[in-house]
Amino acid sequence: MARVRGRSMAPSLSPGDRLLVRYGAAPRPGDVVVARFPDGTVVVKRATDRRTTRAGAPGWWLLSDDPDAGVDSRHRGPVAAQDVLGVVRARLWPRPRRV
Repeated sequence: MARVRGRSMAPSLSPGDRLLVRYGAAPRPGDVVVARFPDGTVVVKRATDRRTTRAGAPGWWLLSDDPDAGVDSRHRGPVAAQDVLGVVRARLWPRPRRV
């Protein structure tokens, strides 16, 4: 499980939403994922497409659903594929639904 903090994923997700995450799952473009930025911050973002990191490793371009809120790949660059920790399968609380 994971919990949303902040408004960067609005309107899809809201602060306090609890998410069911399949850790270790391979993301596909359009999936909402849990990832770790290089500074150690764990985030919930949308994986839009595969990219290459500055070091040449496979990675993902991660974006916020609300482009005016939060920090994403527009600020930090691609996230290494190994740092995409899992794929969000559903919102469990407050109202269960697929994401």
